[in-house]
Amino acid sequence: MELKQIKYFLAIAEHGSLAAAAEAVGIAQPSISVQLKNLEGRLGTQLFIRSPRGVTLTDAGSVLVERAHEILDAVDRAKCDVRQAGETPSGKVVFGFPSSVSMVLSVPLAETIRLNLPEVRLRAVDAMSGFIKEWLEEESVDLAILYETTGLKNAEITTLLEEDLHFYAPPDLWPFKTPPGEPIRLEELSGLELVLPSKSHGLRMLIDRVCRAAGQHLNVVVEMDSLSQIKSLVTRGSAFTILAPAAAGDFEERGELASSVIIDPKFSRPIHLVRNPKHVRTRAALEVERTTVAVVQELVTRGIWRGRLA
Repeated sequence: MELKQIKYFLAIAEHGSLAAAAEAVGIAQPSISVQLKNLEGRLGTQLFIRSPRGVTLTDAGSVLVERAHEILDAVDRAKCDVRQAGETPSGKVVFGFPSSVSMVLSVPLAETIRLNLPEVRLRAVDAMSGFIKEWLEEESVDLAILYETTGLKNAEITTLLEEDLHFYAPPDLWPFKTPPGEPIRLEELSGLELVLPSKSHGLRMLIDRVCRAAGQHLNVVVEMDSLSQIKSLVTRGSAFTILAPAAAGDFEERGELASSVIIDPKFSRPIHLVRNPKHVRTRAALEVERTTVAVVQELVTRGIWRGRLA
């Protein structure tokens, strides 16, 4: 197949007639008819059903419409990559973060980009994972971090690390005989009053799923989707919580919260770097992607981000 044949084919599919398509692309109708006949001959199948009122796609033609758009998108991306190969990375890169990841990653990533990629302008956007997934599909973000990628129609995924969830409490109200830092079994949490995100939140869905599988029940007395409010409530001694260390590292460093990893079973979740392959990947976005991987590896290696590298 030639690119011009693909473009002519899409024009015919869009306009529903050879005459209208020929006018739209600026060639004679006999010429576009010949190109279509050659394309059908090369593919060995009929792409349109002809009638006096125009043409309609066959099943094979409908499949080719989808694939043809993918081919043209890939060609556009290749052209963009080639043009930018010898250029200094520049321009805006929009990056979507869940709040818990943003707390540990966004600042060191922004600092590294300012130092190493001075012409790149990073825009870091915090949101719940559901919104970030929508932005990826809509191509309104260049890159995103997600815990769960199920349901994404278009996604190129790089798994960065896996992290375990921890139990959190104020140090002076630690409810266990074992000190903070010692692993805690899930069954030991059953009698404690907890504040957790609502049931539609990804973190809560993970917690509920693990608890069901283990036959355990947690006493959730308050539901809050605001990470900062959850931590504030716990520091005031009103409830305990379960969070990823990345989300509460600031409070631990200040001595306002203490934690222990939960075991038997563990609450573990992967963290993915995601992009929509249909979205044109600029040189700036590519360099930010590479920088993100490097920064995450450094944070984990230095123990700032508690997790296991993929």
